[in-house]
Amino acid sequence: MGGPPGSQVAPLPGNLPFRLVSKTIGSGAYASIRKACPPNRPTPIIAVKFIHKEHAFRAGRLRPKQLQIEVSLHKSVSGHKNIIKFLSYGEDPVWLWMCLELADGGDLFDKIEADEGCSENVAHLYFVQLVNAIGWCHSKGVAHRDIKPENMLLSSDGDLKLADFGLATQFVVPGKPDRKRCGMVCGSPPYIAPEILAVGQKNMKRKASGEEKEGYDPDGSDVWSIAIVLFVLLAGNTPWDVPEMQQYEYYDYVNSGGRPTDELWTKLPTDAMSLIRGMLKIEPKERFALNDVRKHPWYTRHNPEMTEDFTVANPVSLATQMLETLRIDFEAQITPSQQNKQTTLATADSMDVDASLLDPGWSKFASTQPDTPSTDTAFDWEAPTRHNIISASQPTINTTHPHATTVTEEELLRALEEDPSMSQFSQVAIGSMTATQQARHFNDIVPSHSLARFYSHYTMASLLPLLLSALHRLNIPVQSPATEAMEGKEYMVSLRIKTLDARQQVLQGSVVVERVQMHGLNQMEVLEVRFLKAKGDPVGWRRLFKQVAILCRDAIPSPRKAQE
Repeated sequence: MGGPPGSQVAPLPGNLPFRLVSKTIGSGAYASIRKACPPNRPTPIIAVKFIHKEHAFRAGRLRPKQLQIEVSLHKSVSGHKNIIKFLSYGEDPVWLWMCLELADGGDLFDKIEADEGCSENVAHLYFVQLVNAIGWCHSKGVAHRDIKPENMLLSSDGDLKLADFGLATQFVVPGKPDRKRCGMVCGSPPYIAPEILAVGQKNMKRKASGEEKEGYDPDGSDVWSIAIVLFVLLAGNTPWDVPEMQQYEYYDYVNSGGRPTDELWTKLPTDAMSLIRGMLKIEPKERFALNDVRKHPWYTRHNPEMTEDFTVANPVSLATQMLETLRIDFEAQITPSQQNKQTTLATADSMDVDASLLDPGWSKFASTQPDTPSTDTAFDWEAPTRHNIISASQPTINTTHPHATTVTEEELLRALEEDPSMSQFSQVAIGSMTATQQARHFNDIVPSHSLARFYSHYTMASLLPLLLSALHRLNIPVQSPATEAMEGKEYMVSLRIKTLDARQQVLQGSVVVERVQMHGLNQMEVLEVRFLKAKGDPVGWRRLFKQVAILCRDAIPSPRKAQE
């Protein structure tokens, strides 16, 4: 139950006003999320965010006041349909917990293909919903200051739900003329506005000389971050790692007047590119305000995926479209340049950024999710709901012949043919599946758990060396499991990984290999491999998952082999 003093694995309070009904379903540097329900009823299911206060103050360098600000500001903006509802909160000497609406459609960007993006209509739908959510916050005088893919969740019908107000600030009190300017540097480097970095650098020099500090307008910097999110929706990647002139992509954007040579920009529709340029004006005073955004032709365009009140028009159709854009090309080669981008992270850094990319003072600035040594993090993850799996309890393990195949590739393919999330490997037409034709909700097709997973007909003893080899080829350090696990004698094996993605952002989590039993296979066991992200950009995490899957292609059932 317990753990080291001040660690995240310290026991939770015993007198909570709700009943916990899951293990951890999400985790950050000093917070974890679990499902709960009323003490005496099975519904409604909510999400509870647990923050270990000492850990947040020590590892996260948060002041006690900041946790109360998060509670207060999230509560104040909770009335919008595209914002996670704040329900209640409580605390004791060790923990603070927040009861929140459960976004049971999962993470939005888990369903966006890395380096490809999504269709223009899908991007437009979520952009409009994000603009509406942030517009509501700004009308309350609140800036979010941490707009990025990790904080964009979905409802069961596929509508956007903005989350995490841990860095939000009150920049104006409604009814009062005074505006607050901000000096704190915070956010994720690929999504942060350039004036935030500029103010941070200036204030470090001013502090040394005793001069008065400068500030930035946080509502304007929110607009910049929204534009970067739109870019990622359309292109599948951010336009730069961090908006500083030392970065070639950003330098090219600035010097070309918003018309860079990078081929990523050619993926943007002309009207959308015009809007993004207006939102990415370097000078904040020249940048579009949200009212300008709402008048732009690309914003006001007709979208068959969206109703007149800006909700998803057809959740089943949307879910089908999103899944059909996900594709893992087993013929793709993992080139040395891709391998080199997966730089290892040798030491714990205090920021979500490679400090070598920035001036030395960056490491002194505040961070959205300070890094946490993996030994402090409890990876007690909930297994996803499986429609066609009858048991994940510990089955009888064949220890006599651990390399013996338990099921053939063809048998496993047949068992998975009605699972829409597996279409990313086979490109089977999702609309032809019986399960899809009977679907009524978005999450009848798209599961709330991560799509970064696959099933294998290999045995544990055969698959683990292949996984370890793939991770090593990507320059990701990982500790080898115990001998018994490598010999196929364990029911579940977890490989903890920590690296930097292609944008030099921390990726941290686990690759969990578990024996499961499935209907249609005479209850024979197969392996499920789940990539569970604890921290980092979901687009970067999907890119990592795809690279590992390609390197492990022989262990993943696919119709392509039958056609060869």
